[in-house]
Amino acid sequence: MGDSEIKPRALLKRAARLPVWADVTLRLSVAFFLIAFVILIHWLDRAGLKDNYDDHISFLDVVYFTMISVTTTGFGDIAPVSDRSRLIESVLVTPVRVAVIFIFVGTAYSFVIKRTWEKWQMSRIQQRLKGHIVVLGFGTSGSEAVRELVARGTDPSCIVVVDQSEESLAKAEAMGCNVLNADATRDETLKDVHIDRACSAIVSAGRDDTSILIVLTIRHLAPDVPISVVIRAGDNELLARQAGASTVINPVSFAGLLLAGSCSGPHISSYLADLASSSGRVVLIERAVRTEEIGIPLKDIKDGIGVRIYRGGKPYGFFDDESASLRAGDLIVVITQGDGRPPVTMQVD
Repeated sequence: MGDSEIKPRALLKRAARLPVWADVTLRLSVAFFLIAFVILIHWLDRAGLKDNYDDHISFLDVVYFTMISVTTTGFGDIAPVSDRSRLIESVLVTPVRVAVIFIFVGTAYSFVIKRTWEKWQMSRIQQRLKGHIVVLGFGTSGSEAVRELVARGTDPSCIVVVDQSEESLAKAEAMGCNVLNADATRDETLKDVHIDRACSAIVSAGRDDTSILIVLTIRHLAPDVPISVVIRAGDNELLARQAGASTVINPVSFAGLLLAGSCSGPHISSYLADLASSSGRVVLIERAVRTEEIGIPLKDIKDGIGVRIYRGGKPYGFFDDESASLRAGDLIVVITQGDGRPPVTMQVD
């Protein structure tokens, strides 16, 4: 993170979201309380009202007049005639009328229009999701991973972030990512983001047990999707691999490797960090062997320095005999320039 980057202010919050039924009940209660208040005012001032039908103002007439006044219907059969009644209509009833309209319109928007719009938007995004990257957990590791992906050329619109923190999702959305506020351990959540059509998944839930459970859920729904997971306890790395993780990253162990490397030479750790970042002068990429490279030695590839081959799931170094001739289906790890990683783009059906 650059020194000039402005960090957002932390917001002091307390979770107090009401259930839907409680929210609707509260809004309607306020609206009916305001209507009852206007009925009371009209009843106390009924002498200032005139009924053009029978010249008698009953309680039912007051209720009727209140409802048509609050809803701005105004048939004119009952009308305020005294100066005080007209002042009450202007000063008290008009603000209540506006408030009641806002309550009903706001409730309709929140629970009907907005939800329908959000469902339509989600369905539209889901239809386009294919070959995307799913990031499950947008804490420190998850957000840094997304920032690095974007820096390496990944289109943010092909990244889907799942988290239960509105603050974290707001940051991800500001970066251009698709976001979903949901529990990543549930099958329904992963189905909503089409995990089976993703090109890879990044899991960083903040807790090893939760991360491993997410890995298990992904592997159950998408047997072939590569999964990278952050594990903080060394004892849990084997469990994460057994759960189906393709790559297990322990930030504590990696930091230890950098520290140990710095003891052997002051520039080793900086070079390793350079390799891991898109902002460095060099970067590591992994790719399949190209057709024109079949049969040539690893050292003769043209786009960088080949350092490792993966053949049949087994790794071979540039010093092994297997590197003397590349084969179809090999995966190779190459050190290339910092801008050598090709961008990831989302496929659209």
